[in-house]
Amino acid sequence: MSGVDVRLNSKGQVTIPADLRHRLGFTQGDEVDVVEDGATLRIVHRGQGETRGSRIVGRMRARATTKQTTDELMDLLRGE
Repeated sequence: MSGVDVRLNSKGQVTIPADLRHRLGFTQGDEVDVVEDGATLRIVHRGQGETRGSRIVGRMRARATTKQTTDELMDLLRGE
């Protein structure tokens, strides 16, 4: 396991470097747990069994603002 130098700010926050976030599938809005493991803190996805795609879909679910029907949307997307 390799370490990455980050700094704790005055609010107790740290910034996870972008390459680590992308590689490990963390995206803005993800819910995480901070787990104490002896003298170590681990940051883990809440709902560990979910895939990145299912987490994204879960955040988007029920946020649509369109009044079009599914058929109207499909016609629009397909150009029919």
